[in-house]
Amino acid sequence: MTETSPSQERRHTAETAETMADVRHEIDRLDRILVGLLQERQSFMDAAARIKGSRAVVHDRARIEDVVTKVLAEADRQGLSRAIAEPVWRTLIDRCIAYEFEAFDARRPGRDKA
Repeated sequence: MTETSPSQERRHTAETAETMADVRHEIDRLDRILVGLLQERQSFMDAAARIKGSRAVVHDRARIEDVVTKVLAEADRQGLSRAIAEPVWRTLIDRCIAYEFEAFDARRPGRDKA
C-alpha cells in the first residue's frame, strides 16, 4: 500500500462532505496539521526558556491576556466560536507555560527553582 501525500489526499469542505467518513477524514487531516503547528509553537517555548534570564518571568499574566485578546479577535474575524477559542487557548497557554518551566529548569540543572 502506498502512502498518499497531502496534495493527493481527497479534500472536502464542510459543505461538500456527504458522509461521516468524509467528515472524519477531514478532521483527521486537520488534526495532523494542528499537531505540526503545535509542535512549531512548542519549539518557541524552548527558545523562550533559552532566552529568558529568570524563571520568575516564565509566567507573564499580561502576556497571557494579550494572547487571548488577540486570539479572540482572530476567532471573531474567522468565525470560530469564542466558546471554543478561549478555553482551548487558555489550556494551550497553561500547558505551554508548564512545558517552558520544564525546559527552563532542564537548561539550568541544580539552580534554585523559586
